[in-house]
Amino acid sequence: MHVSAVQKDPKTYEHINPEEVGNIRNIVVSDQAGKSNIISRLKTIGVNIKENDPKIKKLLEEVKDREFIGYSYDGADASFELLARRIVGEIPRYISISEYDVSVRKNSSGKIISTAKAQLEVDGEKIVCEGEGNGPVNALDNAIRNNIDRLAKYSKYLKDLKLVDYKVRILNTGTEAVTRVSIESTDAKGKNWFTIGVSTNIIDASFKALVDSLDYKLFKDKAPASN
Repeated sequence: MHVSAVQKDPKTYEHINPEEVGNIRNIVVSDQAGKSNIISRLKTIGVNIKENDPKIKKLLEEVKDREFIGYSYDGADASFELLARRIVGEIPRYISISEYDVSVRKNSSGKIISTAKAQLEVDGEKIVCEGEGNGPVNALDNAIRNNIDRLAKYSKYLKDLKLVDYKVRILNTGTEAVTRVSIESTDAKGKNWFTIGVSTNIIDASFKALVDSLDYKLFKDKAPASN
């Protein structure tokens, strides 16, 4: 109701224009969101869709279902945009990652080493990537990054991708606690974006956030679709 009113007349809820103090209006999307929130955010990211399009209801229901299990899209704009465009049908298929394996070991000198192997598919070709890192997420990232030249179609788009922040939040208690992972990424253009992943497994949650980061980078740089 708040968002609907602001769209009709901002003065109903705002005593001052946010631009007058160097700010901007930000309509958040959460489990409390309504149809107006979704439409407003879609307009912000450049998705033009009719207000009575059934895809809006589908997107709203998907957001609420995901927020219920732990997702939080008010701080993960890139993941929300990917979700929205997938439902609307505006996201092409890029890299498919069918399998991955991560292990952590401690060597005789006491150093902790994480290794990762991922099977990627581009244009029907399967590519096995391996890498090491100081943690499982770093190892997964390196597995893809170290084999970037083998992804000839996408190598030029992903070479300048960097992960600049990684946050983990435990959403409930116990050994089977749900984990939310947020990743902040950037590139050579100075553009930062935020992605999110949720799972009872911290590696799986991290992987979901990492894959969203890759997909968003390819989408915003207008990379060609995979055949």
